[in-house]
Amino acid sequence: MTPARISYGVLAATLLLAGVFRLGPPLLVLLFSYFALRQLYRLTKRKWIALVLFLVLVFGVATAAAFFTRAAILALPEVADTSIPSASAWAQKRQIELPFTDFESLRDAVVAELRQEARYLESVAHFAGHTFTAFILSVLGIVIASSLFLKGGFDVQSSPGGSRNNLYVLCTEEMSTRFQDFYRSFETVMGAQITISIINTVLTGIFLLSVQLPQAPLLIAITFICGLVPIAGNLISNTIITFIALSVSLKLAIASLVFLILVHKLEYFLNSTIIGQRIRNPVWLTLIALIIGERLMGVPGLVLAPVVLNYLRVEMLKVELPSKN
Repeated sequence: MTPARISYGVLAATLLLAGVFRLGPPLLVLLFSYFALRQLYRLTKRKWIALVLFLVLVFGVATAAAFFTRAAILALPEVADTSIPSASAWAQKRQIELPFTDFESLRDAVVAELRQEARYLESVAHFAGHTFTAFILSVLGIVIASSLFLKGGFDVQSSPGGSRNNLYVLCTEEMSTRFQDFYRSFETVMGAQITISIINTVLTGIFLLSVQLPQAPLLIAITFICGLVPIAGNLISNTIITFIALSVSLKLAIASLVFLILVHKLEYFLNSTIIGQRIRNPVWLTLIALIIGERLMGVPGLVLAPVVLNYLRVEMLKVELPSKN
């Protein structure tokens, strides 16, 4: 087995194990972190400055996420008391019976359903454990990305006067080439995803400012950041916007939801068109890759599918076949 074939096997095994052991999120954290570090380095021209700015950015994102989570939990009772009466009135006009009339009854109904299924404590424990594990793996992904950014690659220094024509050196060089090509594919796709995020942010920003939704500038920023993640990021920002619109009125929440669904459907087209053009693959093939990626790895598969597709194209273009006489 040649070193080149070994390197292809290592890359394929890495992606396969990431799917089997559900390591897609930390793999994406690693790739996104390295991508952010590289972009900051291009701006600053100093690795240590780029690393400090990156850590400040990570801290800012984590703080904002914790703030919004806490604010959502504290505001949920008020939002429910404001919106549930409107929803109940709307349901009564259409002879629809809802299992709740206020926030307390809604909470009791949800808890009762969970307890009836005898999985309440197990669900809470599983969620807490899964969240903690994801957090630890994400931190490890950031640490690995920072280490690769500061000093990447293998130490292939042979003994003085020794030959570099050995299996270890050749395999590490080939594996380095494979993973560099894979990262360049990720960088190419992310460039297209940034374009998609800008388009979504502009459309969403126009809507938010036109309806004068509270915290519109902050929501616009969140929309752009979440838009860097294909499909799933748009769902996250849509949920936040709908939740805040619900605190104003049920009609505004419904209008926001309808608009955001349309934007979400537009993102499917943008993903298949813009990313497809960037990686020079037809729209139908990109859509198939997105569907297969989602089925195999969930949300991380949506991000990695165009990357793998572009990587396969790059590798196949390197293979020259003998011409037929």
